[in-house]
Amino acid sequence: MTNESIALHYLELTEVADLIRNRDVSSREVTQAQLDRIAALDGELHSYALVMADAALAQADVADAETAAGHSRGPLHGVPIAIKDLCQIKGFPTGAGMAAHRHVVSDEDATVVRRLKEGGAVLLGKPQLTEGAYSDHHPSVTPPRNPWNAGYWPGISSSGSGAATAAGLCYGSLASDTGGSIRWPAAANGVTGLKPTWGRVSRYGVIELAPSLDHVGTMARSAVDAGTLLGAIAGGDPNDPTALLDPVPDYLATIIGDLRGLRIGIDAVWNSDDVDAGTQAALAEALTAFADLGAAIVDIEFPDVTQAVADWVPNCAVEAAVAHMATYPAHKDQYGSVLASVIEAGHAVSGTQYQEILLRRMAFRGQVEALFGKIDLLLTPVQPFAPLTLATVQTLGEQPGLIAKLQRYTCPFDMSGHPTLTMPGGFTQAGMPIGFQLVAGHLGEAKLVRAGAAFQRVSTWHRRHPVA
Repeated sequence: MTNESIALHYLELTEVADLIRNRDVSSREVTQAQLDRIAALDGELHSYALVMADAALAQADVADAETAAGHSRGPLHGVPIAIKDLCQIKGFPTGAGMAAHRHVVSDEDATVVRRLKEGGAVLLGKPQLTEGAYSDHHPSVTPPRNPWNAGYWPGISSSGSGAATAAGLCYGSLASDTGGSIRWPAAANGVTGLKPTWGRVSRYGVIELAPSLDHVGTMARSAVDAGTLLGAIAGGDPNDPTALLDPVPDYLATIIGDLRGLRIGIDAVWNSDDVDAGTQAALAEALTAFADLGAAIVDIEFPDVTQAVADWVPNCAVEAAVAHMATYPAHKDQYGSVLASVIEAGHAVSGTQYQEILLRRMAFRGQVEALFGKIDLLLTPVQPFAPLTLATVQTLGEQPGLIAKLQRYTCPFDMSGHPTLTMPGGFTQAGMPIGFQLVAGHLGEAKLVRAGAAFQRVSTWHRRHPVA
């Protein structure tokens, strides 16, 4: 591990944007450098499913011409970004990690892609993901590698987005989270991940896994970058009636350096029960930093998550079965065993069982939201143990208890729809990143960005990068 923050490819998104705006470097130069780095490194990392080199350079040239004319489209103007391969980009296939979709060319842009284009971003390509954004890669796909150590898990399902962002193969990426798929890769790869409130970002043109659980969000090198990306893609959308109509704030406007006036809640029992020492140490250090920054620390008791975690699998399975009706079982032979099994499980859930899940979920959502009358943010682990090796991950199917532990701090906030921010907060003795998570009330993303920016102003974990 080394600190290469001065290298062009490891600059933060907002730093690169400043260089382009001031014409210290052109968008074409930055884009070509990123493409060259992808060509040099991604043969080993496998983070991209598709690289759109010609289109990216053409977009960079347009951005440079507009810059030369004194016109800027906003904070992403000319900056190379990656788009998880769930999001449709007109004229390119959207594989979703699936053999059944691999060659299907999209005839329109997803809303999030259209908004990035309108904001002047350069789209480098589409990072790889697990099959259908569930828990395993299709057998025909070479899974992305963790750039810190290829023997460790890169997270799911936004594995490619996490690896590419960490390795300096993009300045930020779009990702999605249904059960933990922004937070696990962000923690595993040592980057910052922002999962917004459900409905804060339109899902139009984004291939579904489980619509009521799917959150489209961002990964970047800092909370400021993640908030900048979110500001570009958030907001209501006539093509997605579930997209929230609430005005999109300037997520950077409330960054004032300290956290005076914010209350950060902590359930000491939940955060320590069967949680390893390294994770607890990272949480303790983060809590001290937040207190030093002026936040009030409030002891709370979080609702029991056992049932919510248990309900996540059948909830996801039912919705996945509906999402895949057009291709499963008609093209069952093109499905991997893991995604096929969850779809089959969804067909086996009765209507009354599903209704019971929904009622419990509504109650849990209300219990969680009620907490945010007492606190502004909640601090929790992302997972209760050290980064997982690939050898351990390969045994997860035989260890349901371990799966439940992995989901303990992620699935509940997809079930409740609350926004979360994941940040690196330490490293193991083996040199692997340890992440932690902040949670806010519904539409509390500005508070997350404020707290994340303050923490990253006084810490350097997010400025450490893997050795290429």
